[in-house]
Amino acid sequence: MSTPDLTPALDGDVLAFTDGSSTLIAEHAGSGSDAFLLVHGLGMGRSVFADLARRLDGRVVAVDLPGFGAAPEPRRPLTMPGHADLIAAHLAAAGVPPVTVIGHSMGSQVAAELAVRHPDRVRAVVLAAPTVDAGARRVARQALRFLRDTASIDPRVVARGVREYLRAGPHIIRKIRATVTHDPDEVYPRIAVPTLVLRGARDPVCPPVWTRTVADAIPRGEFAEIPGCGHETMIRDAGPAADRIREFLAGL
Repeated sequence: MSTPDLTPALDGDVLAFTDGSSTLIAEHAGSGSDAFLLVHGLGMGRSVFADLARRLDGRVVAVDLPGFGAAPEPRRPLTMPGHADLIAAHLAAAGVPPVTVIGHSMGSQVAAELAVRHPDRVRAVVLAAPTVDAGARRVARQALRFLRDTASIDPRVVARGVREYLRAGPHIIRKIRATVTHDPDEVYPRIAVPTLVLRGARDPVCPPVWTRTVADAIPRGEFAEIPGCGHETMIRDAGPAADRIREFLAGL
């Protein structure tokens, strides 16, 4: 069995963590007793959280999952539980205290798995634009929803998304399949920590009935909607989402 490797990458606050054949990149910023973990969505990377990271008060860890952002391609795309296990190993190696994990889109599936598989690593959960609802667990259906969302958002967000999808490499279809074949419905009832489910009010990817169902399935779940946002929720303007997250955490 290989020994996990934690080494500096790019600069002193960015680490490459390798366990087996999978490597994630983790950017650490800030300080304080509160710790946050930011997990991006499909085809994205930690760069999409730059605005949100600046608005969070505490230690912030933003990751590039294997094969996304600056992280090298693994031999095969990881499952959602596999991503969660790799992140948990990194948090342990880096000495990060229990986190509020904020997962966006596909990252919400990873966040849910992390909370269930490694409860000692998680203080609270934020599921932003959670995927994938039972009626749309097909590659073509998800692609159509993402196109509808892309048509309505800021061109700067689109440009960033295109750049990150290109960086995600030629295995993007395999990564989409890993996302849509995961069944988060089986995970949500097992999340024991307080959980905030966030939805952009104009999000065609995450229907309102689905996101409310997610919140209802989690024993300590609550639902909130961000006006004026689509699926990007916290990417275009993280201010409203950050305010709602602070309000949620203040009540714990």
